Amino acid sequence: MSQTITLNANEAATPTTSVEGMGPIILEDAVAFRVWAPHADAVSVIGDFNQWNGQRNPLQKEPNGNWVAIVENAKPGDHYKYEITNGENTFQRIDPRVRQVTNSVGNGVIHQPDFDWQGDDFRMPHWNELVIYESHVGTFYRDGKDSVGTFEDYTKKFDHLQKLGINALQIMPIAEFAGDYSWGYNPAHPYAIEEAYGGPVGFKTFVREAHRAGFAVILDVVYNHFGPSDLDLWQFDAWSENDKGGIYFYNDYRSHTPWGDTRPDYGRGEVRSYIRDNAMMWLEDYHVDGLRYDMTLYIRSVDASGHQEIPEGWGLTQWINREIHSLKPSAITIAEDLQNNDYLTKPDSHGGAGFSTQWDAKFVHPIRDVITQPDDSGRDMRKVADALSHSYNADAFQRVVYTESHDEVANGKSRVPSEIDREDPDNWFAQKRTTLGLALVLTAPGIPMLFQGQALLQDGWFTDTEELDWDNACEYGGIGKLTSDLVSLRLNRSGVSKGLTGQHVDVFHINDADKVVAYRRRYDGGKGDDVIVVANFSNRHFERYEFGLPAEGVWKRRFSSDQKRYSDQFGNQASGDVTADAAPYDGQSHRGQVDLPPYTVLIFSQDPE
Repeated sequence: MSQTITLNANEAATPTTSVEGMGPIILEDAVAFRVWAPHADAVSVIGDFNQWNGQRNPLQKEPNGNWVAIVENAKPGDHYKYEITNGENTFQRIDPRVRQVTNSVGNGVIHQPDFDWQGDDFRMPHWNELVIYESHVGTFYRDGKDSVGTFEDYTKKFDHLQKLGINALQIMPIAEFAGDYSWGYNPAHPYAIEEAYGGPVGFKTFVREAHRAGFAVILDVVYNHFGPSDLDLWQFDAWSENDKGGIYFYNDYRSHTPWGDTRPDYGRGEVRSYIRDNAMMWLEDYHVDGLRYDMTLYIRSVDASGHQEIPEGWGLTQWINREIHSLKPSAITIAEDLQNNDYLTKPDSHGGAGFSTQWDAKFVHPIRDVITQPDDSGRDMRKVADALSHSYNADAFQRVVYTESHDEVANGKSRVPSEIDREDPDNWFAQKRTTLGLALVLTAPGIPMLFQGQALLQDGWFTDTEELDWDNACEYGGIGKLTSDLVSLRLNRSGVSKGLTGQHVDVFHINDADKVVAYRRRYDGGKGDDVIVVANFSNRHFERYEFGLPAEGVWKRRFSSDQKRYSDQFGNQASGDVTADAAPYDGQSHRGQVDLPPYTVLIFSQDPE
């Protein structure tokens, strides 16, 4: 929400000076402050620049409920707050638009927005060529410290991610939260960067260096609720109804969320602008390449049933997505909704919310179920086929596919190796079926996503207090090599697997009796494009297993998840290249035969002409 104002001369303002914006606004020799507090009787700004004296710099009220002043001796780096009076009550609040705080219950800091981006002109990969790595700054890497990890710490492991072939980092929320340890889904100050991670300068440096290293940065944002703790937005100017949250929140039944009575009022113009401006801030001021919205179900409806709809929440996501895609067409917006709703990723011109893509519950849940079943008899190949074939609006890239995320490896669930064998999560069974899941993620149509530690065979469950076990990078280095090889194929880096970047999948072989599926991936089709994936979900070695092939000639084996270089426990028992026989099979024009080890994925393609 921006506008031009004219201030009259008094001790708080310079004569006839026009400023635009909200929050602290850096001027040449002063700082302007504007805050929305429509029910306040008086507002002052207090801070280092006036000895925290509420009488020195009162703000003038504007007709729209904003208050504003220009303070000539204020400067970047100064601490400040607002002192607000409502009736007989006078109290202090941190600026809702503050970019930096000392901590979640401390002071606001006037942040200097200027930053040397050193010519940053990063180009976002096409969405069909993304491999996303979801991670949490506080636990990713701590460089030997007992405290939380920082943005600077994280950059020290860029080489690990480059070796994996990752090209997009999805960072869990970094808006200032209560304390230093958190998943981040409790934003106390939505515009400020978590100080324990490195604050706004630390994050800008992180994005610049990530871009330099070849990574897009996608940021997780939380707009379905704020707080609920350390929340100065709560009853910000002391007005509320029903003892609810006041001007920034619904003050009726719509306030309730699973995380507290702190759902923003999506129908109020000032709150809509507050959220819209926050989303745009990440792209404009921090150069991020996309946003992932936390649990949009609770933006568009009151509860998990989805029946108590909030139309203005839907409209808000349409507006923000439209603004983002207009500003930066390459930017990706990702919805976590998990209700298999095509309208999340339909364009708003067709009534959709306008997201680029969404997390796909119809992939993660059946695939996790199949690979973690204790007995082979419980593995349903129809579930696998349906998971591979699912899409939204007939567009494979409107879904993100994964077997682990922060939610799937916590809240009563564990990482895949521990779900397979809680007592011995690095045994043969756990390694084989974990890598089977990895191979499905990286060969299925859609945008693949890994969670931090998957390539380290991390076990247990995710918590915000424990760093990744980086010793695993040596002990299970082969799993990293397996992941890297799959990513290389997924991105067609050798020019022999273009089909893995394409829309199309044909699951032409479904053998539920023997627990084997085979599928063809293609972009346009043909040599160097068509990719055949054969996956064995059973603890059985097949000799000369037969399956269909779409063309004659030699099909070269590009990958076997059974190779010993990936693990000493693997058997290295898969056969190599296949020569197609001119006999129809599986609805294909040709057929081939392979030695197929237990719990193994084989990938074949032909050399380009």
